[in-house]
Amino acid sequence: MSTASPTSNGKRVLLAKPRGYCAGVDRAVVTVEKALEKYGPPIYVRKEIVHNKYVVDTLRKRGVIFVDETSEVPEGSLVVFSAHGVSPAVHAEAAERNLRTIDATCPLVTKVHREVVRFARDDYDILLIGHEGHEEVEGTAGEAPDRVQLVDTPEDVHKVTVRDPSKVVWVSQTTLSVDETMERVNQLKERFPELADPPSEDICYATSNRQTAVKAMAPECDLVLVVGSQNSSNSKRLVEVALQAGARDAHLIDYAHEVDEKWLEGVETIGVTSGASVPDVLVMELLEKLAERGWDDVQEVTTANEKITFALPRELRDGGRARSSVR
Repeated sequence: MSTASPTSNGKRVLLAKPRGYCAGVDRAVVTVEKALEKYGPPIYVRKEIVHNKYVVDTLRKRGVIFVDETSEVPEGSLVVFSAHGVSPAVHAEAAERNLRTIDATCPLVTKVHREVVRFARDDYDILLIGHEGHEEVEGTAGEAPDRVQLVDTPEDVHKVTVRDPSKVVWVSQTTLSVDETMERVNQLKERFPELADPPSEDICYATSNRQTAVKAMAPECDLVLVVGSQNSSNSKRLVEVALQAGARDAHLIDYAHEVDEKWLEGVETIGVTSGASVPDVLVMELLEKLAERGWDDVQEVTTANEKITFALPRELRDGGRARSSVR
C-alpha cells in the first residue's frame, strides 16, 4: 500500500477495498428478493438470511418472515434456507412438513459440507474449527454428527479424542480469522502429527481478502471502524484483526449514529471497512458522518479486486444475473 499524506488538518479516512458484500451474501439476498417477486409475500426464511440487522429489517418490511426453526413455517409454505447452510436433519424436517424449499446456502459453505460427508464416508474423525452455536457450524456438524468434534478454544484442542491418529482431518467455519484458525491447526498438529488438511482452503476468499485489506491499513490508523452486526462472525474478526495489526483502537458498529464521540478524540487517521454481509449504503452513511466532523479526505486502500459471482438457486434462475437491491 502506498502511504498517502494526511491533509492539512491531519484528518483522513483510509477506506478498505475489498469490503462489504461478498458473492455468497449477494446471492442469498437476491434469492430472497427474487422469491418475493416470483411467489409474493409472505416468504419464510429460516434464521437470518445473512447476519446483518439492516438487511434483515429491510426484507422484513417487504414481507419476509424470519423464523428460528422450520417447525414455525406453516405446512406447504415456501421457506428459504440462509447463506450459513443447514444440516440434513433440517432438510428432512422440511420434507416431512411438505414445505417448498429454496436453498440459499453459500456455495463455499456447501463445499465444506461436501468435504465433511466425504471424510465421514472414508471413516475419518473430523475436527471442525469454529465458534460454538454459530449457524454455519451447526449445519456443517449436522452432516456427520457422530464423526465431527468442534474445536473452538485452545482448551478444546486438549479435549479431542480420536479413534485412529492417522485418520484425522480438520475443516473450518468459512468466516474465521485466518491467523486464529492456523493457530488452532498448529495446536492440533502438536497433538496429532498426522492431522490431514482439507483439500482446499475452507476460509472463504472474501473473509481472507477483507482481513488482508484491514492488515494493510491498520498500522496507520488511530481508530478502525468496522460496519457490521454483533452476530456477524467475519465482522467481529475484522475488529480483532485491526487491533492485532497495529490499530490503536477499533469498534464494530451497525450504523453511523453509533459512533461514540469519545472514540474520535485525538484521532487523525480513521480506517473504515465492513463485513461481508454489509450493504455499502451503510459505509457511505458513515463516511458522510465523518466528513461532517472534518474527516473528508477519503483514500481507498486496495489489496484485491473481487470478480467472483455465484449462480442463483435453480428455482429462481431466469438467465439474468441480478444484484441485490439492498446495497
